Amino acid sequence: MAQYFEIHPINPQTRLVRRAAEIVRRGGLIAYPTDSCYALGCHLGDAGALARLRRVRGVDDKHHLTLMCRDLSEIAAYAIVDNVQYRILKAVMPGSFTFILRATREVPRRLMHPKRKTIGVRVPEHPVAHALLAELGEPMLSATLALPGDAEPLSDAGEIRLRLEHALELVIDSGPCGVEPSTVVDLTTDQPLILRHGKDAARLIKSAA
Repeated sequence: MAQYFEIHPINPQTRLVRRAAEIVRRGGLIAYPTDSCYALGCHLGDAGALARLRRVRGVDDKHHLTLMCRDLSEIAAYAIVDNVQYRILKAVMPGSFTFILRATREVPRRLMHPKRKTIGVRVPEHPVAHALLAELGEPMLSATLALPGDAEPLSDAGEIRLRLEHALELVIDSGPCGVEPSTVVDLTTDQPLILRHGKDAARLIKSAA
């Protein structure tokens, strides 16, 4: 049964953030808030947690997952970024944007798209997500908390707990996040290609103009 932490959305309690990070390190699957909507998260090196994340989401290995990173320098260790791509990332991060990039050798093969060898990367702006990543000291594997058959991502921590308490180790309640997922952009093509119009998509289009 999932534990339930109420963590302040602006000033996260260090004690609870540390406990949450330890659950992730031990292979736990968690639900946590981001600046777009709630997400599932687990340790990037845990194959069992990865399998459970995909099972909860109802996706296979062809669905791009995301490495939640602390900053742009951490992204550079896991994704190949050229000068043009870097300028795009710098213009909108941190924020509600997931970028598809070619993965480096630091990324386990099971996390990459099997044919394209790509991975999603993101730097979140939400204080709780940022504090959790800082405590972990490494990226966290993540995916939007949208369940098979649902029209929108889950936005209420109480409902997440009710529906997934036997599938997760932890639900972090930091208040509602909304139901608009991140905007997903493929940067491996000649021109940036928006694969999913989500939160702040208009801001990205304006910055690229």
